[in-house]
Amino acid sequence: MNLTLQQMQTLDAVVREGSIQAGARFLNKTHPSVITVLKKLEDELGFALFDRSGYRSVLTEEGKIFHKSVTRILEEIDGLKNQAMHLRGDEEAELNIVVGDITPLPDALAVLRKFSREHPHTRLNLYFGNLFGPNELLLDGKADLIVHHVDKADSRYEYRDFCKVQVVPVVAPGFLGIPPSSKLRYSDLKGYTQCIIRDTSTHSKKLNRFVLEDTPYLTVGDQYTKKEVIVQGMAWGHMPLFLIEEELKSGKLISILGKHMKGVTREIVIARLSAPKKGIVAERLWKSF
Repeated sequence: MNLTLQQMQTLDAVVREGSIQAGARFLNKTHPSVITVLKKLEDELGFALFDRSGYRSVLTEEGKIFHKSVTRILEEIDGLKNQAMHLRGDEEAELNIVVGDITPLPDALAVLRKFSREHPHTRLNLYFGNLFGPNELLLDGKADLIVHHVDKADSRYEYRDFCKVQVVPVVAPGFLGIPPSSKLRYSDLKGYTQCIIRDTSTHSKKLNRFVLEDTPYLTVGDQYTKKEVIVQGMAWGHMPLFLIEEELKSGKLISILGKHMKGVTREIVIARLSAPKKGIVAERLWKSF
């Protein structure tokens, strides 16, 4: 069997336009030439595409099934043409984006979703990392862009401000053997299990923020698991405020932020390396935030 693109395009035009005559006009072909193409296609297939017993030819059941497949193939061919045009314009086929553990995910994804719809031929590879993990991937050249916090004094980074995130210490009701209050000190929590995020960096110096020495702790891989661990009364820990606002309102969690128990406000940025030349699509993504 030797099906041709011309045969498939002819069949599709006739079906979409509603008749052989209309399909011929659409293709800028003569009526007899279109009939000849369709007849050769039916000979190749070994079954009739059209029922010609009535006044107007209509697709047979086999013809309907075959046309659906033809439509799918033609759409894929159009996609290949668009992709070839995209690649010929030196536009990147994919970009790697890393979102940090305390970045408000809905806010970041809203930008990426809009960008992805506008650039369907560039695949966005989305990764997640904790603590210094996103920074390491960027500095190693494995990420095109990160949505995380960086050392703004480090000249290796180029950044754009995205948002600010407050991180606060919290516990579940009844977890502490002492009443939670704003006068609590870190020393009062010695002996109580602390929940900490696992740094996803592999060869950089590990970051240990707010980690008490000589006290039991358990590690988790993401902030959502960490929140559930603390809500279940398994440990205490520092959490991004935007992730626990409902739990604080409902009383499932209690803030122990105070004079001695410190929180921190992290500046979340969109960051990329300063040095390398940026690709066309990478530059558009940078400007979209």
